[in-house]
Amino acid sequence: MALGLSSLYLSKSYAGRLLNRDYAAGPFKPNWDSLAQYQVPEWFRDAKFGMWAHWGPQCQPEAGDWYAREMYMEGGWKYNYHLQKYGHPSKFGFKDVINEWKAEQWDPDELVGLYKKAGAKYFMAMANHHDNFDMWDSKHQKWNSMRMGPKKDIIAGWARAAKNNDLRFGVSVHAAHAWSWMETAQRADKTGPLAGVPYDGIVTRADGKGKWWDGEDPQELYAQNHSLSKNSQDNGMIHSQWGWGNGVSVPTKAYCEKFYLRTIELIDKYGPDVIYFDDTVLPLWPVSDAGLRIAAHMYNTSIKRHGKLEAVLFGKVLDEQQRKCMVWDIERGQSNTIEPEPCQTDTCLGNWHYERSLYDNNGYKSAKTVIQTLVDVVSKNGNFMLNVPVRGNGTIDSKERAVVEDIVAWMQTNSESIYGTRPWTVLGEGPAMADAPPLNMQGFNEGRGKPLGATDFRFVKKDKVLYATMMGWPDNNKALIKTLALNNVHKVQRVSMPGSDAPLHFEQTTEGLKINLPQSRPGDIAYVFKINGAIA
Repeated sequence: MALGLSSLYLSKSYAGRLLNRDYAAGPFKPNWDSLAQYQVPEWFRDAKFGMWAHWGPQCQPEAGDWYAREMYMEGGWKYNYHLQKYGHPSKFGFKDVINEWKAEQWDPDELVGLYKKAGAKYFMAMANHHDNFDMWDSKHQKWNSMRMGPKKDIIAGWARAAKNNDLRFGVSVHAAHAWSWMETAQRADKTGPLAGVPYDGIVTRADGKGKWWDGEDPQELYAQNHSLSKNSQDNGMIHSQWGWGNGVSVPTKAYCEKFYLRTIELIDKYGPDVIYFDDTVLPLWPVSDAGLRIAAHMYNTSIKRHGKLEAVLFGKVLDEQQRKCMVWDIERGQSNTIEPEPCQTDTCLGNWHYERSLYDNNGYKSAKTVIQTLVDVVSKNGNFMLNVPVRGNGTIDSKERAVVEDIVAWMQTNSESIYGTRPWTVLGEGPAMADAPPLNMQGFNEGRGKPLGATDFRFVKKDKVLYATMMGWPDNNKALIKTLALNNVHKVQRVSMPGSDAPLHFEQTTEGLKINLPQSRPGDIAYVFKINGAIA
C-alpha cells in the first residue's frame, strides 16, 4: 500500500505547504492519487533507446563511482588512491577535486551526435550527483560548474546539443542523498601519523582564508553540520537507509527546500522531458513532500510547454500505486516478464563514473552484450538507457568509442525491430529464460544469467509484423523458432532478414518455424527475422 500524505514521517508544516501552490498550476497535485492520472507518453514508448552522460567532478580522478564518498573510507582502494594522487583528505578533500576538474576537451555536440548516430532517441545528462555539486548556473547552490571547476554551464551545453540533434533531453538528479552520503567526510583516520585529524567534511568558510576557496562555505557542498546516522561508521549501512529510514539522520527542512528549489530551477531553465531520480521512490520521500511537488511541477509544466503531457519521471523501488504515477527504472538489471506498464533498464559500459582501469584491463561491456540487453528489455515492455562514462576532460576513450560504433552498425541495419514496437504475447524462448536470475531490490541482476545463444529468441511486434531476434548464429545455418509452430500462430507468409538480400527458405511445422539461413551473416551480434503472417 502506498504511503499517503498523512504518513507519520511527513510533518504538519510540510503538509501545510501544499495549501500554498509553489509548483506549476495544472491538473496534477502533489499527492499519489493525483499523480496516478499519469500516462506514459507515446514518444517514450516508441523511442526504446536512450544514452546517458553520467559525468561530473567525480570523473576527474578516473577512479570510478562514488569517489567523493569512498575517498574518505580509510584503508579502501579509493582512499589509498587519493593519498597517492592528491594527498591526505584532511588537506585535499573532494572540494579540491572539484577545483581540479576543467572539462577542457568537452564537445557536447560531437558526443550527442555520435549517440544519435548509434540510435538513441533521447539523451540524459547528470545534473548533480550525491556529491551535491550542481552542473548548471544554479541560483540556489553556489557550488556549481559555472562558479567552480570548469566554469561552464554543463547542462546548458548538453541541452543545446540534444536540441541540435533533435533528441529528447533529460536530466538525472541524485543530490537528495548528499546529507547522509557524504557523512564519511566527517571521519578521521583511526591509525597512522594523522590519526584523529578530521577530514575536511566539517570545514567552514572561516577555514578558507588564503586558499583557492576563500570566501566559499564548504558546508553548502558537504552539508555535514549534523549528527551522524545510526552505524554511520559501517560503510554499507547507507544502502539500508536509502529510503530515509532505519536510523538515518533526517535532513532539515532547509536542506529539503533547497533541494526542491534547485530542482524546480533545473526544470524551468532547461525544459527537460525526462528526469531520473536516484531515489527509492521520489527524492526525500517520505521525510518531505519535496519530491511530490517536483513531480506535479514537472507534469504540469510539460502540459503547458507541449499542449499535452510529454514528461517521463523515473522511480526505482515503487509499489503498485506508485508505478501508475511514474515510470519504473531498473538499475543494472532486467525484468523476467512482460511488464504491464512501460519501464526502463539503465546500465553502463563500465562504472557510472569513469574508471581508467576498465580501459587498461578491457573491462567494458561489449557491443554484443549491449545489443542483446536492448533486445531483451524491449521484448518486456522496456526502454534501455546506456551510460558511456566520460573522462574528466570531457572525452570518451577509444575503446568506448569502438563499442558505440559497433552499436551504430547494428542499429543502422536492425533498428526497425526496436523503434515503435510493442511486446507480443510471448517475450521469447530459449534455455536462458529458464535460468533468468531474479531482480534484487531495484535491479542488479545483469550478467548473472546463462549467456544468450543461437537458440534464444526475443519477440516484439509492430502493426502486423512480428520480429524475432536470434541471439547467436547456429553452426548448422538453420534456425528453429518453436513458438511459431503450426496451430500456435497464424500461417507464416514471409520471412526476411534486415541487412540480407538473400531469399530465405522456411517451413512451418508442428515443431516450429524452420528457417534456412543465408551463407553470409548480416552482422555478427544478433540477427533479426522479420516475419509476416504470424500475427493478425
